[in-house]
Amino acid sequence: MTNKRVFIVAGKRSAVAPRSGAFASLTYYDLAAQVVSDVLSESNIDKLEVDELIVSNALGAGGNPARMVSLEARLDLSVGGISIDRQCCGGLDAISIGSDLIKSGRAEIIVAGGVESYSMRPVRLHPENSDQAGVPYDRPAFAPAGFNDPDLAEATAKLAKKFGVSKKEQDDWSINSHLKALNSQEILRSEITPILNQKNDSFTRELTQKICERAPILSDTITHANSAIAADAAGFVVLVSEQFLKNKMCKAVEVLGSATSGVLPEKAPIAPVEAIKILLAQTEISLSKVAFIELMEAYAAQAILCTRICGLDLDKINIRGGALSRGHPIGASGAILTVRLFHELIKVPGITGMAAIAAAGGLGSAMMLQS
Repeated sequence: MTNKRVFIVAGKRSAVAPRSGAFASLTYYDLAAQVVSDVLSESNIDKLEVDELIVSNALGAGGNPARMVSLEARLDLSVGGISIDRQCCGGLDAISIGSDLIKSGRAEIIVAGGVESYSMRPVRLHPENSDQAGVPYDRPAFAPAGFNDPDLAEATAKLAKKFGVSKKEQDDWSINSHLKALNSQEILRSEITPILNQKNDSFTRELTQKICERAPILSDTITHANSAIAADAAGFVVLVSEQFLKNKMCKAVEVLGSATSGVLPEKAPIAPVEAIKILLAQTEISLSKVAFIELMEAYAAQAILCTRICGLDLDKINIRGGALSRGHPIGASGAILTVRLFHELIKVPGITGMAAIAAAGGLGSAMMLQS
């Protein structure tokens, strides 16, 4: 790996729509292609200049989703597309892989991110044996036999109980996430590609303690009010080499580094803790120097635990709201964090921001950007 520098010159996302909501009629590749086209237009880069497209998708679309998106977006036919499945971490990891390809000298321009359509996901079946019809299932195994592979809501609830995170703390975090997003709707529109006239995240609302008290329980203190809903969305960034940037002379944010980690599957909600530690050591940047943090809110308890264990500054986290106020489009969520971070950093030169996310199976990913 060479020491080539890598920059993000544009980041766009769709609005996030709840499952069976505004984007229910769209295929994942139509949803993604519209964002890919818009982010390239935003960066003034011709579609035929793109060297590679990397797409995260987690719900089993099959058929190389990246190639489907590449063709639908009318990129050059030589762009085969690279599809990855790292579950919730995938959107962030796609950007990390794209960055590494540019650092290695294999590419100059890469579009990377993720897309998910809960609404149009395939029906999945497990054959009980070779002679019987398949049995439908919703989630796959995230760990083989011999490992504890709990539902993430259950795993989060156990960790919340272990570390003393109350239901009220979780509800308060969720209420605050919605409030910050409501107060930032005009600002957030600048990063959203309007699709089917959706210009805002439609789930964002005035959440109250009374609503939280009535919310159905998922596991112990984890409820529908303090966990992110299933959603449809896409998010992508344009990565370029330093040489390309010099020729274009446009505003950009540098990718300083990225890190991944693995922990026991039952500790998946706090997997970002290790990724953040690795990232801080790799980049030699202290948390005090990080101005903005985009932290995944699959569950309020998860965000609280990662914040508490890492000693993150609450005032720097998800200043425009997080996934609790948007929804969780699995393969796209990490990319949406990055798009959010890019739009905060691009406004002020010389500041640093971090994105971090957990995934089922015990995965954590983090990335550091600098304007």
